Amino acid sequence: MTETIMEKQKTIALIAHDHQKDDLVEWCVKNQENLKQHFLCGTGTTSRLIAEATGLPVKSYKSGPLGGDQQIGARITEGEIDMMIFFWDPLESQPHDPDIRALLRIAVVYDIPVATNRATADFLITSRYMNDRYSHQLPDFESVVSRETEKILKSER
Repeated sequence: MTETIMEKQKTIALIAHDHQKDDLVEWCVKNQENLKQHFLCGTGTTSRLIAEATGLPVKSYKSGPLGGDQQIGARITEGEIDMMIFFWDPLESQPHDPDIRALLRIAVVYDIPVATNRATADFLITSRYMNDRYSHQLPDFESVVSRETEKILKSER
């Protein structure tokens, strides 16, 4: 296990499916005083809508279906995103569902807080860890991969 530290100022990914964008924008407006203390990023239209509504800088990645989910997932694996607010639409099929599942999976693998609805987002934004350092343990992925590779090589001999 390796210790990972989230600093006081977090990088927060903001993502919303089409029918959830208004809800996420409204949530960001309501919480903009707290959000302005952090770095914000998001996918496509969502990031633009949040920036326009709040006046806060929001780094924009591509739209989810065009690779934005994968871009954010890559930033999570590199330790560049500390938490994710993802208002997804559980009632609508998404053409990029495999990308969404991969993004949620990588967020769990790297043990970052994830809110997929308003209630959870409210709990996260009001957490005592939101504006403080937070330390957590992650598996040493390189040693896990090395052990698994060694097992495969031994079985092929």
